[in-house]
Order: sequence, then structure tokens, then C-alpha cells
Amino acid sequence: MSEPVSVAEFLAARRPRRADAARNFDALLTAAREAFAEHGAEASLEDIARRAGVGIGTLYRNFPTRRHLFEAVYANEVEDLGRVAAELTDRPSWDALNTWLRRFVDYAMTKRAIREALQGEESAVFVACRISMYDSGTPLLRRAQQDGVVRTDMDMDDLLRMVSGIASVAFPDDRQRAKVLAIALDGIRPRP
Repeated sequence: MSEPVSVAEFLAARRPRRADAARNFDALLTAAREAFAEHGAEASLEDIARRAGVGIGTLYRNFPTRRHLFEAVYANEVEDLGRVAAELTDRPSWDALNTWLRRFVDYAMTKRAIREALQGEESAVFVACRISMYDSGTPLLRRAQQDGVVRTDMDMDDLLRMVSGIASVAFPDDRQRAKVLAIALDGIRPRP
């Protein structure tokens, strides 16, 4: 396995420099994330290009293989998680952690489709993503623990495994998933 690069470096190296090409790249990432969330890893590349408002040739210029697209979508989701964490630093600690974990559920659903397609392969990109995700979420958890609004007998690994488990379960609708997540998050609050 090669050395991990940062998520931001990975995406910057792949994002085209021209403004119109960068817009197409970003539109393809958004369309792919939505398609993978809806249809799993087998989502049609033609459908992704259509959703992004570009031709299939543009998709292949940006992402020569399905794996390139998977890795870029995955890295973009993790970068978004980091951005959300940074935006939450001024919010009360429980609200910040709760908001970040709800965004994590969206990420976890996309991740599941991508990981299934790659059959658990570990690449430098996935290692960098895991490091980045923990680096963005851990300060939120620690701050909530220091403020006394989250149990201190858990760490980020415990928390993300719990939330990932919820994200991996099939629910009849998003409302029930949100309800189960709320019940689980109530369980990380300290007992009186």
C-alpha cells in the first residue's frame, strides 16, 4: 500500500484547472453521490453523466475508470465532513456533534455502496479518508465530552461504528432512520 495523501491534495490533483471543466467535475461528483446512494455501486455511468448535465465522454475524461469515480466521490464526501466539522466549531458542543453525525450517516450510505464495489480494497485514498474523518470528528466528540454532554467511556471509533451500523441497516424511509439515530444518540448522553 502506498503512502496516504491528504484528501484535499487528492481532490486538488484531480480537479481540472479551467472553471468550466471544474464545474463539470463537481457536477459529476454530486450526481455520482446521489446515484450511488439511490442505486448502489452498480449505478449507471450514463445516468450519472445525464444527471450532471454532461456527456459520457466528459465523465470518462474526468474519471477514466469506475474506480477513479468511486475514489473521488468517497474523498469528496470525507472532505465535506471535514468542512462541516470546521463550520460547527462555534455551535454548542452537543449540537455540533449531533449535526456532524447526521451528516456522517449520509456519508456512510455512499461509502457502503463504494466499498461493496471495491470489495474492501484499501488504497492510499481510503487510508487518507479514514484519517481525515477521524481528525475532523474527534475534536467534536472530545469537546462534547469535556462539556459533560456525552459519555466519557467511549471514543470516536466506538461512536462511528455505532452510527455506521445504523446507516447500514435498510429502513423503509428516512424518517425511521432519523428516529433510530436519535434513539442511539440519546444513549451516548451521560446518565444522571
